Amino acid sequence: MLNFKTINKIINLGPLILLYYLSVSEIDSHFENYFEILSFNIQLIIIYFWVSKRPEVLGSGHIFFAGLINDVVMGFPLGISSLAYLTVSLVATYVKNMTVNTRITTDWFTFFIGIFFSNLIFYILLTNFSEIAINLTEISYNTFFTLIFFPFFWFLFTFYNSIITTGRNV
Repeated sequence: MLNFKTINKIINLGPLILLYYLSVSEIDSHFENYFEILSFNIQLIIIYFWVSKRPEVLGSGHIFFAGLINDVVMGFPLGISSLAYLTVSLVATYVKNMTVNTRITTDWFTFFIGIFFSNLIFYILLTNFSEIAINLTEISYNTFFTLIFFPFFWFLFTFYNSIITTGRNV
């Protein structure tokens, strides 16, 4: 029988469990079967939000390992997704350390910077170190829809964060 403390720890690990689940599954938020251009990268949103709000939930080791798992599942050379994820994590950490209070607008703008450099690193490494053909148009559509869906997930994760931190001094 699970006690309250164990259930609370599992609920606090929700973002980490979701990140690993999305890395293991091939879902990757691609809806190209339904809509030709609709794809977004929810892993980057999860990493950016939780590293900037509660970095103790997602550590750099977990982010790196989730990227390695994603590379194996998707067939990319090892480390490419990890470096892209860690780039977003670096931007989120920098923003967290340089700002006192963030809002959706500042997070959205700095997330754009993070996703830009993340996709740039991903594209450069993939084109230089593999034979996988990737199209800049696909990356730009993915970036666009990831930015469009960011506010929805920001509000959803903020609500989830307020639920799991109720009663704690955070």
